[in-house]
Formats: sequence, structure tokens, C-alpha cells
Amino acid sequence: MKQELTEKQKKRIAGAAIVIFVLFTLLVGWVVGVPMVRFLSEPERFRGWVDQRGIWGRLAYIGMVILQVIVALIPGEPLEIGGGYAFGAVEGTILCLVGATAGSVLVFWLVRRFGMRLVEVFFPAERLRTLRFLQVSGKRELLFLVIFMVPGTPKDMLCYFAGITDMPWAVWLMICSLGRIPSVITSTIGGSALGEQNYWFAAASFAVALTVSGIGLLIYDRICKKNNK
Repeated sequence: MKQELTEKQKKRIAGAAIVIFVLFTLLVGWVVGVPMVRFLSEPERFRGWVDQRGIWGRLAYIGMVILQVIVALIPGEPLEIGGGYAFGAVEGTILCLVGATAGSVLVFWLVRRFGMRLVEVFFPAERLRTLRFLQVSGKRELLFLVIFMVPGTPKDMLCYFAGITDMPWAVWLMICSLGRIPSVITSTIGGSALGEQNYWFAAASFAVALTVSGIGLLIYDRICKKNNK
């Protein structure tokens, strides 16, 4: 008869799994993530790369977005702008949302599997403490959605934090898919304008996006301070 693992053994296995996951994530982030951001800083090169690969280029782009959500240290804005540049505003937005939603769901599952230790790999305890009100608030789901929909808020941190709550899967799927739409659209529109060489409109789009993001950060900070009092 097969002997069951003790709690101590289970914790050791879980700890080892987290260490392996973290090392793998950091390796992927360095080997793939850094060149990926550099690649997207050259829009013409990225567009040519995508055009040559057809559907595989689109699948690769979705994979890049998923990786960016998991490896929270990789910035998401270059990917969103690159998506708009390579695919246009509409298709770029759709592809980016598909990848971001898939990445958010995967992060949610990983945190449910490995717990708080995985979250603290990417985010210090002090930053996480600012979100404690989301665990106990009676309006938790609404607050999550509002914060997610405001451009400029730390959505990757929210993805990891959501996993340590008891939020239902269906609710999280709705929040992480709908909530990203405003911030993604503002970036892909600017990227699309660059692709069409409409530089004045692109500059105006990015200026609006930066302004909205700045206001969004102020709103996020106010929500956190108000609910943590």
C-alpha cells in the first residue's frame, strides 16, 4: 500500500516547486523577456516579423502577452503598442486581451496552487498590504473591477493578489477580461497610428494615455488610502 505524504513533506515539495518555478520564470524573463521588449522597441522590425509568420505570428504574440503577465517584472505597454502597430487597433486589442486574460487566469491558478509564497516572489509584503481591504470589503468584486478598469493601476499585482482571495473563478474571469479593455485600447490605438505613420495622432494618443494613467494612479492611491483607514 502506498504511503501518504505527511504535511511536512507536502510543504517541502510545494517549496521546491516554487523555487523551480521562480528560477524558470527568471530565466525565461531574462532570455526571452528582455530581447522581447527590445524587439518591440523597433516597430518596423516587429511588424515584418509578424507578417512573415501569419497565424503563427499572432499566436506568438499572444504567448508573449501571457509571459508578460506571469513575469510581472516585464512591462506590458511595449507589447500593447506593438500589437496595435503590427495588427491594427481592433485586431491588436483582441489579441492582447486574449493573451492578458489567459495570463491572468494562469496566474490566478498558480497562486491558488502555491499560495502567498509565490506572490511575495514578485511583490514585497508592504505593497501587498495596501490591498488588504480587498480581502474583507463587502464590495470586493466591484472594487476589483473599478481598479482594473482604471488605466495605470498595477494590474499584474492585482492578478497575483486575487489568487489569495476566495473569489470565484467565473467572477475573476469577468474582471480580468473586461477590466483590461480601457488601458489596452489606449495603447493599441497609439500603436496603430504609428503603423499608419500618423505621427501627430499617435503622439496625441500617447499623451492622452499618459494623462489618463497618471489620473488613474491618483485614483488608485486614493481608493487604497480610503479603504485602509
